[in-house]
Amino acid sequence: MNEEPWILGISASHNGSACLLKGDRIVVAIQEERLTRFKRHRIYGAKASKAVAYCLNYAGIDPSELSLVVLCIQGRKQDQLHDLRLESFLNVLTNKVPTITIPHHFGHALSVFATSGFAESAVLIVDGTGSPVSDFTAQELNVMNGNKAPDSWETISLYHASGTTVVPLEKHVIERGAWLVMHDGDMPSFGSLGGMFSAAAQQIFGEVSEAGKVMGLAPYGRAEFPGSDFFDIVKGRFHFKDTVPRQFRYHERWPNRASEYEALAGSVQAALEEAVLYLVQHIRERCSSENLCYAGGVALNSVANERIIRESGFKNVYIMPAAEDSGTSIGAAYYGLWQLTQHNSQRPILHDAPGRSYSSADVSAALEAREDVRVVYPTDVLSDTVELLCDGKIIGWFDGGSELGPRALGQRSILCDPRQTDAKETLNRRVKMREPFRPFAPAVLLEEAGKWFEFADTAPESPFMLRVVKVNPERKDEVPAIVHVDGTGRVQTVTRANNGRFYELVKEFFEKTGVPILLNTSFNRMGQPIIETPTDAIECLLNTGLDCCVFEDRIVFKKTA
Repeated sequence: MNEEPWILGISASHNGSACLLKGDRIVVAIQEERLTRFKRHRIYGAKASKAVAYCLNYAGIDPSELSLVVLCIQGRKQDQLHDLRLESFLNVLTNKVPTITIPHHFGHALSVFATSGFAESAVLIVDGTGSPVSDFTAQELNVMNGNKAPDSWETISLYHASGTTVVPLEKHVIERGAWLVMHDGDMPSFGSLGGMFSAAAQQIFGEVSEAGKVMGLAPYGRAEFPGSDFFDIVKGRFHFKDTVPRQFRYHERWPNRASEYEALAGSVQAALEEAVLYLVQHIRERCSSENLCYAGGVALNSVANERIIRESGFKNVYIMPAAEDSGTSIGAAYYGLWQLTQHNSQRPILHDAPGRSYSSADVSAALEAREDVRVVYPTDVLSDTVELLCDGKIIGWFDGGSELGPRALGQRSILCDPRQTDAKETLNRRVKMREPFRPFAPAVLLEEAGKWFEFADTAPESPFMLRVVKVNPERKDEVPAIVHVDGTGRVQTVTRANNGRFYELVKEFFEKTGVPILLNTSFNRMGQPIIETPTDAIECLLNTGLDCCVFEDRIVFKKTA
């Protein structure tokens, strides 16, 4: 093959996405939800996807130019809804494009290893549930220890990755796929670590997918239930219990029963940390690598991640920004590349911004139809933005390609001055429309991070907002808006090389205020996906308490402002 191949990876899951590679380089990747504006929008292999069309349109290629399409399925492969031959946009049969289908945890493992930059690594995948045993690779079936019941589904997977091979070491499964069993409004039973957290989210908030809220609430409560009330580990396997769900046989949701739910959140968080620390120690015994790659939905728990980084004994720990299901499209694409080339160039992700860029003309086109906005073209956009921040304004920040993962990292962000004592309450009330206990994250200059946050003896890097560390007690009062109730912050470190204009903005704020930190949260309101387009940004500006939105060369205000 003379030219570098075009390879499309698709995550067919409850958080669907698509990723397009040109050779070993991610050209573009996007979650379906960013385009449909429907949170956690599922993709099916047989149905046309906005994410797939977005990727090919941005690259300027026709489906017939693809060298390979790889589908990673969370669900059953034999389901006709996942038959790529039926998908009308790609039209793989007529276009003679070969296809491959891979199971879910294998896709997670490929995605995190392919983007780590490591030559080899231990790989741990933990989530709610992935694929059934019937869809496992032959190698995965060989490490089942006799438990190959076709109605069992994967919940934990251990792999060793090297070069272009990802070899399974151990698989944990739940029979009948019973990772979460609903109980008519009472707290669900669970059969996986992801299910355990989802059960708590369902009981507290009435929504199984709100694990992040449980993590945010946990520091308000004490761990009244020990880990042994949630599970036992017998011969290296988790046996989950109904001890805790039996204590919550009532239908009230947050903010009712606040003290009980704070205790439940604190307990399930402590149990999760106990479980993942066991797993990383276990994989370290199974695999002699100095490196650990970690992914799956549970890997978004930044509090547990910090304990892994500090306590696991691995020299290098890599957790990818799209650790949840949107990331498996990356794994699918790289699997296809490695099948064609047998070469891993070890290209790491340094900056999570694989969405397409929007030009000044794109922004102008989005504004042309609006009569309810006022546009200012400053001579120095960054300087004016810092002035607005110091004046207490809440700012939408739109820059470059969107993030693939669930964290806003300076491309689709809402920003404000962390020194404002009322910023958290104002943001929650006026813009985010969310619960007051939920914290906001600090984006900090990497070179200054060690003076403001306690990284102990670990490296201070946290480029993807996947670590939670203590704020330096002597500096807490200077940045109250980013300090959680337990004195921590979910840190994002930024560098000039990786974060460009966003770094320059934080740097300019530092030069003016002496504080190298901005409060950074996702550009959306509760219940909606993070924005993708200039039009989305303007709609969010007009329909929330945002004060303005900064694009590359202009600042947009509401006309009434």
